[in-house]
Amino acid sequence: MNEYLVFSLTVFTGFFAIMNPIANVPIYSSLVEDADLKTKKDINKRATTTAFIIVFIFIVLGKFIFELFGITIPAFKITGGILVFFVGFEMLQSKKSTVKQLKEPNIDENIAISPLAIPILAGPGTIVTAMNFVSRATYIEIAITIVVFALMCWLNYLAFSLSEYVVKKIGTNVIKVIGKIMGLIIAIIGTNMVITGLKTAFNI
Repeated sequence: MNEYLVFSLTVFTGFFAIMNPIANVPIYSSLVEDADLKTKKDINKRATTTAFIIVFIFIVLGKFIFELFGITIPAFKITGGILVFFVGFEMLQSKKSTVKQLKEPNIDENIAISPLAIPILAGPGTIVTAMNFVSRATYIEIAITIVVFALMCWLNYLAFSLSEYVVKKIGTNVIKVIGKIMGLIIAIIGTNMVITGLKTAFNI
């Protein structure tokens, strides 16, 4: 039981660091700034639902994808670790998102799919992190990963719903600090994935 609890906390920490509901709030706010309340809710719901479906598919079909393309676990861990590390490194460097802000009052609800669902919520870092957790997981651990990711999608939905309140109360400076802390955690997770991959590849 303790083993699954530790696994659950590890998965939650990994997903929380890379998805970071609080740090995503300013991006969401800027994209839906001129939308009415109903449109904001629709975009929020569609974005988080789409993100869950995308990552769910990779979690469930992860092992099949590995076999189909002949991907080895060590190769995935090393490559995925490098990718996750650079995601965290960019966050530490406070690089601005390449997402363009919508300036016209007429909101295109397709922003729920891109860029909100992909790549902000279910980007390469999130997918790699999810597949890393289930690469050698039992069915119970796969189920835990799915449940934890569903929880993270709900937390992002909640954060987006309360976006105006969050920005007002916390402030953009605090959000930036949280983003840097999450970036450090992500970089460490990526480094750990590379180390694990190297150990597995060379039987260390």
